[in-house]
Amino acid sequence: MKIKSEDEGLHLDVTDSHSLRYYYTGVSAPGSGLPEFSSVGYVDDREIMNYNSESGRYRPKVQWMEKMEDGYWERNTQIAKGNEATFRHSVRTAMVRFNQSGGLHIVQSMSGCELRDDGGITGYDQYGYDGREFLALDTQTWTYVPTMAQAQITAQRWNSPEVQVGERQKNYLEIECIEFLKKYVENGREDLERRVRPQVKVSGQEKGDTVKLHCQVYGFHPRAVDVKWMKNKDEVHSYETTHVLPNPDGTYQIRVSAEVTPKDGDRYSCYVDHRSLEEPLYIVWEPEKSSVWFWVIAVVGALVVVAVLGIGGFIFYRRINPGYRTTGTSDTSSDPNNTANA
Repeated sequence: MKIKSEDEGLHLDVTDSHSLRYYYTGVSAPGSGLPEFSSVGYVDDREIMNYNSESGRYRPKVQWMEKMEDGYWERNTQIAKGNEATFRHSVRTAMVRFNQSGGLHIVQSMSGCELRDDGGITGYDQYGYDGREFLALDTQTWTYVPTMAQAQITAQRWNSPEVQVGERQKNYLEIECIEFLKKYVENGREDLERRVRPQVKVSGQEKGDTVKLHCQVYGFHPRAVDVKWMKNKDEVHSYETTHVLPNPDGTYQIRVSAEVTPKDGDRYSCYVDHRSLEEPLYIVWEPEKSSVWFWVIAVVGALVVVAVLGIGGFIFYRRINPGYRTTGTSDTSSDPNNTANA
């Protein structure tokens, strides 16, 4: 499928869904160990750029972002400085709304867009305060919906005919954000759309008549993967799964477990489907070979998670889907083009 940017004349063969998101964080207490303001940009799950009040500059985080045109980084640095002032005001406003006079308080925002592999687009602009959902943009009506009483004043102001923040965000999310996403994907296609086959290990822990089966899938890219346990030719519907977690090398891992009661003739296998595979994998569990692998993979997985959490820093990051809503606080909206860090 070809998608053309009329403004840029840019042709993009879209083979995967891609997203562009910016995360903003404002902190009330300087000296808390966190920058007073930070802004981090992601394409898919790759951090591509960041700014904070301590560095005072937007900087690329992947090599292919260095391909951006002259003036790009200076322009976005100036946008970030404006957003920094807005978030300082937002934190103070939120504290007044919640009758707070001191302490550490955090305003967070996520704004961005997604271009799906079927050509459809999705946008979102969501706000949070102290980890709680506060305000979110409804992209059906392009109005802001408060999720707590303290957000109603902000929603009324932003939705008023004089301000109409949602309408301005509509233009950004549906046009500008998508065009910048296409640019970034074009520059980073080799990295973003690389195919790395998953490695799979299966194991089992016997507990009397039952066995806890584990399927560890790791080292794959891109992120999307389908993993499940099969009994003979049927899916095992009762199971536990971790989130898909990033590895330091840019690949991903996931573990799916199921507690079963094997009977004679039963054959259990882990089903794995991924874009790097021509056909799904079926990895059969063989009891006599499984126990050692469980402990090896468990220890390695724990070490990887610790490493990833250490790298993660202060910015909040959660898996987002189009139905997700977060929170917001200032009577003065941040520049709707703040996501136009682009």
